[in-house]
Amino acid sequence: MGLFMATIVDFQKLDIRVGIIVEVEDFPEARKPAYKLTIDFGPAIGKKRSSAQIVHYYKKEELLGKKVLGVVNFPPRQIGPFISEVLTLGVPDENNQTILVVPDKSEAVIGGKLF
Repeated sequence: MGLFMATIVDFQKLDIRVGIIVEVEDFPEARKPAYKLTIDFGPAIGKKRSSAQIVHYYKKEELLGKKVLGVVNFPPRQIGPFISEVLTLGVPDENNQTILVVPDKSEAVIGGKLF
């Protein structure tokens, strides 16, 4: 399988923003262990919900107030009884457990767009 070559125009179609997690709930109905997140992306976008399979590395209390990156312009996706409005970005470890992609400086602006 060859590598798909994306253009800068393709990249610019994705709206990836900095958000801050303001609420974390268990998601017992999910097929794989997950949390329901409410993420604030600032005044232009507001609060959006996301399902994230991140329970292996993160406890609910440590997620509150954490800045994350999310794709905010995908259509909503039904996950069991829950509607996920944004895709919270992560990368896999060697066992395919999710590690969040996060800004490495606290000065990252809520609502700031990835470029």
